[in-house]
Amino acid sequence: MTFQTKMLNTIFIKPTVLAFGLILSSQVWASAADDLKAKLASMNSFEAKFSQQVKDEQGELLQSGQGTIALAHPLKIRWEQASPDETLFVSDGKKTFYFDAFSEQVTVMKTNGLIDTTPFILLTTRDSAQWEKYQISDIAQGYRITPKPGIDSQVEILDIAFNKAQNLSAIKVTDLSGQVSSFTFKDSRVNGKLAGSLFSFNIPEGVVVDDQTQGE
Repeated sequence: MTFQTKMLNTIFIKPTVLAFGLILSSQVWASAADDLKAKLASMNSFEAKFSQQVKDEQGELLQSGQGTIALAHPLKIRWEQASPDETLFVSDGKKTFYFDAFSEQVTVMKTNGLIDTTPFILLTTRDSAQWEKYQISDIAQGYRITPKPGIDSQVEILDIAFNKAQNLSAIKVTDLSGQVSSFTFKDSRVNGKLAGSLFSFNIPEGVVVDDQTQGE
């Protein structure tokens, strides 16, 4: 298992494709995609606390955790998990850093190299080329995103839910094995001014650095 697969398995989960296009018309996809784009277009930044539950295919709880998230256009993410392990995932739009405090290791990646691995990226980009890679349908309280056939994604299903105020309230990610990670947001703030330092990372002294940007 590569580091990227392991990291995304913890945060966003693994790949495959469902053939929803066989049962829904292109008009339905277009309408749902347009609606979701419109909601996200008004969200220039987002920050919240989150609680996480990871369950296996039988619904048994494997792990629970808490942390904070901050998103901003374009392609800026800060995902900080406080429990059960302290981990930090930061992207400034060009480089992405993953810091595991327990193992004292930092992995550095090019953000562009991660874009095609997860539909989660749709929350932080308005690039039409990225949106074209996914099918979007309406579900209760939100939308379901699945990769189109032929797209190599680290996520099989991404469900996005909005509350009555039309703010992002929950995300559920399903992988090929049936493992499900659910994230519920609280104390959220939309379009607040976020400090640029949230999306930068200074590598601590003495940690192991795995720089995967070299030679790419």
